[in-house]
Amino acid sequence: MGSVYSEYLSSSKVREHYNYTKESPDTKDAPSRQVASALIILLCCAIVVENLLVLIAVARNSKFHSAMYLFLGNLAASDLLAGVAFIANTLLSGSVTLGLTPVQWFAREGSAFITLSASVFSLLAIAIERHVAIAKVKLYGSDKSCRMLLLIAASWLISLVLGGLPILGWNCLGHLEACSTVLPLYAKPYVLCVVTIFSVILSAIVALYIRIYCVVRSSQTDVALLKTVTIVLGVFIFCWLPAFSILLLDYACPVRACPMLYQAHYFFAFATLNSLLNPVIYTWRSRDLRREVLRPLQCWRQAAGVQGRRDRTPGHHLLPLRSSSSLEKGIQMPTSPTFLEGNTMV
Repeated sequence: MGSVYSEYLSSSKVREHYNYTKESPDTKDAPSRQVASALIILLCCAIVVENLLVLIAVARNSKFHSAMYLFLGNLAASDLLAGVAFIANTLLSGSVTLGLTPVQWFAREGSAFITLSASVFSLLAIAIERHVAIAKVKLYGSDKSCRMLLLIAASWLISLVLGGLPILGWNCLGHLEACSTVLPLYAKPYVLCVVTIFSVILSAIVALYIRIYCVVRSSQTDVALLKTVTIVLGVFIFCWLPAFSILLLDYACPVRACPMLYQAHYFFAFATLNSLLNPVIYTWRSRDLRREVLRPLQCWRQAAGVQGRRDRTPGHHLLPLRSSSSLEKGIQMPTSPTFLEGNTMV
């Protein structure tokens, strides 16, 4: 075991594994891939900004401190960190990959797996919360805030463990025949385990939502909220299903047998759309949340508009100031005709 960990800082191990799977990031990046990387980085920047606005809105307005919105805030936090992780992953991909040590490679890929796990567990927490709310079960009791925070903390802890298993030893260093083609330092059984866990959780969420819908189909309010979280779940499955499928294909294919696996980065790029669409969905479906999310942008536009009007007003800096003595006496100082030209008194 010690010899395996000693390879974590080896600068040749990543090259050895990529050469074995016939990946070739050491060649000069094609212009098409450079353009794709630039677009992914721009997309991820939009993801970070969108989800940051949602987090600010949820934190600032006490109206959004209910269980439902706190779990949505946790989903936004995982999406925001996913955007950051995808930026780092993109910058450290391509020709940069072969210069990484195994521990750096594990950190690069593990961060993406951790945020993905957090998103899945956030969706599970939202489904449980909806089921509890609809069934009128007092799961949280008087200390519900503490219990919700513990549930959120537990989901992140499990995500950290699940994403950190390869760096803890569940990898294929020293066992090239067991390596994944898409993720050449990950063991195929680990990839299958992660995809299986996510699939089971998503299936359980779908079953919960079907049960909830059967209960609340006569309530307009509950159905409206249920539609929102169902759309979020549907978009997640739609965006991530191709990536999950390519990972299952990776497990089934012998090394170098499936050329499609070398295009896996396009499937994962498509999956990043999920983190972009989530905040759009629940701000579009909630008028109050939409108003709160857009408030900082509206304030910025108003401030920019006021400044622009001032800049366009000729001679606005020439307006005379009132003396303190005149203000105390309630007397307005006479204005010179020269200063009146082109000025509007405000």
